[in-house]
Amino acid sequence: MFIHPTAEVEADVVIGENSKIWHLCHIRRGARIGSDCVVGRGVFVDAGVQIGSRVKIQNYVSVFHGVTIEDGVFVGPHVCFTNDMFPRAINPDLSLKSADDWVLSETRVRVGAALGANSTIVCGITIGRWAMVGAGSVVTKDVPDYALVVGNPAHIIGYVSASGKRCATAAEAEQAG
Repeated sequence: MFIHPTAEVEADVVIGENSKIWHLCHIRRGARIGSDCVVGRGVFVDAGVQIGSRVKIQNYVSVFHGVTIEDGVFVGPHVCFTNDMFPRAINPDLSLKSADDWVLSETRVRVGAALGANSTIVCGITIGRWAMVGAGSVVTKDVPDYALVVGNPAHIIGYVSASGKRCATAAEAEQAG
């Protein structure tokens, strides 16, 4: 395991063998990062986040509380995860919101999925196994296994195999491997 001297890793964090945590990362308490992961410059991993093995998280991604990333996922630079469906700084009575004033919406990124640079992943959804999200897309609903989605809001334009090759159907993508 390698942790760059400028990275901040809080107590009670588990980082697997051969993982690399690069410059200016902040890994919060209770986070779990699997083995053989690469966590790029400036990445923030929030408290309690679960990240599988062989995951690559590129520069300046914030993985907020409530996000689970399974094995073999690629997260491109500047991907934006959210975790609050109704974000506000204050309550209707103008009091400052606290941790008790919001409801966590969980997000799951399944095995082998790839999230393109600058994509936004709205909370409360699942991105399926081997799915691919195009750069700059805004994902607002679940993405099926092997689906290729692009746009704002993201929509299916095709399917990809585990190796990333375009396929006509999800069944063909699953068989292609």
